Amino acid sequence: MRMGESRIGDSEGVVSASAAERLIVALDFGKKEEALGLVGRLEGIVSFYKVGLELFMAEGHRMLDELVKRNKHIFLDMKMDDVEETISRAVAQVARLNVDFLTILGSGATARAAVKGRGASSRPKILSVTLLTSLNEQDLRDIGLLGKAGSKFQNLEEYVEWRAEQALDSGCDGVITSGQNVGQLSRRFGSRTPRPVFVCPGIRPGGLAKEDHKRPSTPYDAIVNGADYLVVGRPIRNSASPGDTAREIISDIERGLRDRDAKSC
Repeated sequence: MRMGESRIGDSEGVVSASAAERLIVALDFGKKEEALGLVGRLEGIVSFYKVGLELFMAEGHRMLDELVKRNKHIFLDMKMDDVEETISRAVAQVARLNVDFLTILGSGATARAAVKGRGASSRPKILSVTLLTSLNEQDLRDIGLLGKAGSKFQNLEEYVEWRAEQALDSGCDGVITSGQNVGQLSRRFGSRTPRPVFVCPGIRPGGLAKEDHKRPSTPYDAIVNGADYLVVGRPIRNSASPGDTAREIISDIERGLRDRDAKSC
């Protein structure tokens, strides 16, 4: 299936996606040549890649065009948050590209503006970040969202659920959430039609350092609790054998899918 015909993110597409198709590898590089080097080493294993701020600022559309030429799926991780007019106009530009997923980071108004900017197109799927995995409950207390008299939220879980509901009610196709919260969100929103897409970053295979992720998850735990896609960067990028590491993660995804299906029976 060509990129322009992709059903990535659609309910039917998620259900039928293989374990390998659910792994999104983050191309956290500053040069196109370095990023494509990793893509080459993962050829035949990984088909979905995340382009974030660093690589997009360095290479722009050239990076996206190269991935399209190689028939790869693209997650453009811009975490957009701006005034509504700017969001709508920016997303309208992204909708002209062969991008499958696009992230926003903002209020319900931001989400509605993004959906408006996309127009009649079904792509990109607009995903709202509930809470960065580099933040935890103490960080929410530090900025005054928790723990003060009159606070709207009693804990991190309430905040994350509120953020997800706000985004989905405003037209987002899914959310970005920690694997520690995806079970909660899947139970709360998974019966919606169409079913939201749940994407989990901060994935760390067992035993690897958490680095700057305060709420990491293993591949198996995220999938068994309801994740549709996993974003993995440094564990693969920094591996002596990226292909072997990717295969191990895909194996964990397969095991999580089997156990999740068994639980639902």
